[in-house]
Amino acid sequence: MTYIIGPTNTDVLMPDPPQEDIRYTVISVDDHLVEPPGMFDGRLPARLQGGAPRLIETEQGHQVWEFDDRRFTQVGLNAVAGRRRELHSLEPARFEDMRKGCWDVHARIADMDLCGVWASMNFPSQITGFCGRVFSTATDPELGLAVTRAWNDWLYEEWHLTYPERIMPMGITFLGDAELGAQEIRRNAARGFTSVTLPERPHAIGFPSIFTGWWDPIIQACVDTDTVINLHVGSSGTYPPPEGAPAVQLGATLFGQLSLGACAEWLWSGYPLKHPTLKIAMSEGGIGWVPMLIDRLDIMGHRNGYAGEWNTAPSEVLRRNFWFCTFDDPSTIDLRHIIGVDHIMVEVDYPHGDSIWPNVQRTIADTWGHIPTDEVRKMCSLNAATLYRHPLPPVVLPL
Repeated sequence: MTYIIGPTNTDVLMPDPPQEDIRYTVISVDDHLVEPPGMFDGRLPARLQGGAPRLIETEQGHQVWEFDDRRFTQVGLNAVAGRRRELHSLEPARFEDMRKGCWDVHARIADMDLCGVWASMNFPSQITGFCGRVFSTATDPELGLAVTRAWNDWLYEEWHLTYPERIMPMGITFLGDAELGAQEIRRNAARGFTSVTLPERPHAIGFPSIFTGWWDPIIQACVDTDTVINLHVGSSGTYPPPEGAPAVQLGATLFGQLSLGACAEWLWSGYPLKHPTLKIAMSEGGIGWVPMLIDRLDIMGHRNGYAGEWNTAPSEVLRRNFWFCTFDDPSTIDLRHIIGVDHIMVEVDYPHGDSIWPNVQRTIADTWGHIPTDEVRKMCSLNAATLYRHPLPPVVLPL
């Protein structure tokens, strides 16, 4: 199949930004890829290939994905890296309206090099949902599983293996059947995947609650394979705005609240207590709410008895089993020792509207310049390299 992608649309995209002065080695644990044209071509069994997601041209001249009798567009602010600021709120109508690094791995690496990002972990976009939700709810579960596997195969073969030291392999899994979902996690782990993205609050998007035991096979697969669970903000929907409220502004403001709620639910699910080696990373939720949560857990454990009869203090389980990421959090980064410096990582969020690209180095210098070098090294790259078992470059900055 031939997909027509025109030249870069200079009416909406700016020229390449200047090269930053590289002062920090950065591993970004929250970036995104826009699924490219042809991603699923030839990757499904022949009898199912006709049902694979496909890119179509609309009568309005837009390029959108079509799957399972539904259409999926890019949401405003989802692919706006390099876009003229006054046009950030508009949806990219075509691939040429996006910076090529959104969907082309060679251009992505070039954009990473511009700002000193050594390695990047990439979440899916609209046709997939941040956690594979779209495929897992397909009307034909067999097709949904096949498309899930095809997405992982493409990510591994075309995105990760092209630059294995620069792209961290994170997969999706099938959420419609816990045993099949566990099998996919194990299949991916066997070839080097170190993480999987799951929905923050599964019950909010039609899956069983994490308090029901339904997720046991998936959690056990993650424990057995040392696969990190990534819970991306918004993967179970956004904050429900009251009637008449500005949905984008309110939803973006309350990202931290979404992560706080999801983190508390996963903590009290008992999975982290039962599995001391289970690793859960909260993605794109910031860290400002974490000290507050720790304080509240300690109050529950020491003052009012609400914490129940855990053999390990809930706040200690949180510090042991959970990791957090931040753009900068200038007002709360000085509370990093309450959270645990070893459990804080950097996110760039390319190519979203929140992204600090292309000013990654400057942002870190402006907000973390007062922090001791050994702690900055941990938060910028060492923690992520340890958690995701990812190689570092020969020289790690700052020295």
